[in-house]
Amino acid sequence: MSVVKYEFGMTKDKEMVSKYRLQNQSGAYIEVLDYGAILHSVVVPDKEGSMKDVVLGYDKVEGYENGTCFFGATIGRNGNRIAKGKFVINGKEYQMVQNENVNNLHSGPNGYESRMWSVKEINDTENSITFGLNSPDKDQGFPGNFDISLKYEMSEDNELIIHYTGVCDQDTVANMTNHSYFNLNGHEDGSNADLLLTIHADAFTPVQDSASIPTGEIAPVAGTPMDFTKAKPIGRDIDTDFEQLNFTGGYDHNYVLNDYEPGVERVIAKVYSEKTGITMEVSTDLPGVQFYAGNFVKHEEGKNGAIYGKRSALCLETQYYPDSINQENFQSPVLKQGQAYNTVTIYRFLAE
Repeated sequence: MSVVKYEFGMTKDKEMVSKYRLQNQSGAYIEVLDYGAILHSVVVPDKEGSMKDVVLGYDKVEGYENGTCFFGATIGRNGNRIAKGKFVINGKEYQMVQNENVNNLHSGPNGYESRMWSVKEINDTENSITFGLNSPDKDQGFPGNFDISLKYEMSEDNELIIHYTGVCDQDTVANMTNHSYFNLNGHEDGSNADLLLTIHADAFTPVQDSASIPTGEIAPVAGTPMDFTKAKPIGRDIDTDFEQLNFTGGYDHNYVLNDYEPGVERVIAKVYSEKTGITMEVSTDLPGVQFYAGNFVKHEEGKNGAIYGKRSALCLETQYYPDSINQENFQSPVLKQGQAYNTVTIYRFLAE
């Protein structure tokens, strides 16, 4: 097990970006950047023993600086959407940037994915790196000074473990997530249609319209194209004439995960590639996951000359539900003053 540092390039602000490779004894590894705490690569064995990079990304810093798809991004303070960029905590209204029409997406244009993070610790024994970031009071419109740590670990069992911790000196919103795009056929494959997906969720949160703000309803998936309670190819129903899919151009919805208990981790989804034999099993202690099928990716020049287009991968972003700060019947994303923010998501890779 080892953590090795490489130079990755210079930002437009002349800051040197480093890439860290966390490799286990089997030769599988992840690569992460201190720019944006971005997950740059996940390289794991396929059924033949060949190594496959299964996440989308860019070869240069400029790709991450200029891209709009959030490849590998660490999203914070709040992942997903907040209606009209407004919310109220303790009777006080806060206004955020309206960066997606009238709504706020992923906390605005100056998100955590576009900042330099500090390296707090490198642990060769457990094959991990911990990044730190301070988000000051009123940053992105949120109250309170939020001190955050983000730990990436690559285990000997080919588990990519992402552990978020933090504390804030005021009540605030804390709903961080990772926005990696996975294709278990290989990042360069170009299509997610044949990937078999299971999501352990009997319900989802329908959206009002193409702006993707939830109605507040928790609707059953049974009998609809939204049902992934049993494994099915992503492409099977994605173009069905179904209002929710029409609104979002394909899957881009929050799933209400089964068996939620605060702080209790459980398996919530599984993806399988028949081509490579790679399975990705996703675990989290969070109540929701945004399944996004990459409907709006357009000709992104990616790693090693790959061109990423529409539906070339999928995202499984663990989270509190979209607009949950404004929806009383959703789990609250409010982090109380002095309370520990502590959440884990694990992506486990198997070859069969």
